[in-house]
Amino acid sequence: MASESVFVIAIDFGTSYSGYCFCLASGTDQIRQVYWGAEHGLKTPKTPTSILFNQKQEFEYFGYDAVMKYKSLPSSQADRWYFFQNFKMQLYSTNVTAGMKLKATNGKFLPALTVFSESLRFMKEHALNTIKEASSQTVYDPEEITWVITVPAIWSAAAKQFMRLAAKEAGIISGMLSRNLIIALEPEAASLWCKQLPQEGFMTDSSDKKKFEDSPGIQYIVVDCGGGTIDITVHEIQENHCLKELHKASGGGWGGNRVDENFTNFLKEIFSDGVWDEYVKKHPTELQNMMYNFSLQKCSASREAVYIRCYYNLTRVAESKKDISKFFENAVGAVWCDGTIMITYEKMKSLFDYSVNNIIFALREILSKPEMDKVQYILLVGGFACSIILRDAVRQAFSSKYHILCPMEAQAAIAKGAVLFGVNPHIITSRISCRTYGLSVCEKFDDAIHDIRKRRVSKAGDFIYCTGLFQKLVEIGESVNIHKAAHYDFFPIEPDQTKVTFTFYCTKKQNAQYVDEEGMEMLGSCEVPSPATWLGLNRRLKVEIQFGLTEFKATCTDVTSQESRTVIIDFLSYNYHSSY
Repeated sequence: MASESVFVIAIDFGTSYSGYCFCLASGTDQIRQVYWGAEHGLKTPKTPTSILFNQKQEFEYFGYDAVMKYKSLPSSQADRWYFFQNFKMQLYSTNVTAGMKLKATNGKFLPALTVFSESLRFMKEHALNTIKEASSQTVYDPEEITWVITVPAIWSAAAKQFMRLAAKEAGIISGMLSRNLIIALEPEAASLWCKQLPQEGFMTDSSDKKKFEDSPGIQYIVVDCGGGTIDITVHEIQENHCLKELHKASGGGWGGNRVDENFTNFLKEIFSDGVWDEYVKKHPTELQNMMYNFSLQKCSASREAVYIRCYYNLTRVAESKKDISKFFENAVGAVWCDGTIMITYEKMKSLFDYSVNNIIFALREILSKPEMDKVQYILLVGGFACSIILRDAVRQAFSSKYHILCPMEAQAAIAKGAVLFGVNPHIITSRISCRTYGLSVCEKFDDAIHDIRKRRVSKAGDFIYCTGLFQKLVEIGESVNIHKAAHYDFFPIEPDQTKVTFTFYCTKKQNAQYVDEEGMEMLGSCEVPSPATWLGLNRRLKVEIQFGLTEFKATCTDVTSQESRTVIIDFLSYNYHSSY
């Protein structure tokens, strides 16, 4: 947190829904939750992550307003407007670059940076207006605010950095290295909120009366069930109420939107003969209405049939082909009931199979490891965790051995936890490295182990060395202290060299011998002046790196001259830049 901050504002920018919370930086006892949808007769902790641009590609609406406006547009006009939803998933499923484009429902494209930054700009301005109305303290200076934006832990470094770039474009921060923005990991934020909840903060009475954080040594899994991704992490409570990560972040694109996709595929099977395709193309706003209502029903669906209203235009398009009841004659799990589609519980449950099976498989894989034998709790958070079918499936699979808990406001847990993280980023003490990191070094040539093609001779001819060796600094799966820099010492290879180049690499393998092996990725390099040639080879160069952060940063220093260079990797273009 920036030392001058008066407020902490945390934006939970989700695939399906987004929201924010805020509090005074001086204390977290009063975290303010903002509710949405009052003008539409609703009261929810998050608003749809939907954005609408007009015919001139100018921003018009975000959230419920965007959905309602788009739904009200006549089909003839809807084609001219740019409506985006579920666009966050593009940062998970594609190679992320600063210039990538997103496809709107009208089939046309806008720059992804425009869509994300305008969404964040809306959230920023909404938050600042809310604080202005709710607080006696007026925010005059942007430096008085620490912003936190949450991202899935399983996102690539490029995707995480893209959110920082979008925040800069939205005016949240002035520069990419601003300390006024913290990128927080969604399951970590949820974990921070859950660990300080009393028993009555959960939807079950299967926990004891103490808070988690009052019991050092307790280990638990957090399953962040979002609309797009499922994020899984494992934490242990430390003596000082801090959290230690025990297993590297895992998960996948198995979120609640998969259920929606399965539902629309099911309707496409029922309404054959091109009926569904024609409906989707000609009546996108009505389809949006149907899918919004289904998203509410998929959460409340329990052990009984679900009734879905068949909207006017879908009925009309279907009946232009044949009597609508005829479409259901061979449908398994769906019945036409006088204007509504009745979906059986078994069929509804099957729409969850892809998500549920992947979540249960991933949890079993983690829990089967010997080092996980002290885990006692599985915490389900996020909007998709509100689904009764999902919670029942996890309980059925694991409740005999673990306590399955879900906080009362599962959807708000991430934003509230992100506020806690913004106030005290040191509350997460360590993370598990998701890659092996190292750098290119030279060492004395050994015929028994070194590749003859990498054999080099020093200028003086008195030293034979091997070039391009990979020196491992931290290994994949290793626990790293994220607030403490690691230090390493190196020495020049030639007595008269006046500069030393440090080139950093990473790999998903546990180890590697050379930096040009398959799977090795160059992160960047920097050149450090080392003018004290009179010391020959006895010149120490110090490398300082902080692992476990969302960005890779290394500082290399010539100890004698105190000349220093810092390399920060730009994951969006796969380039790097050095600074003094």
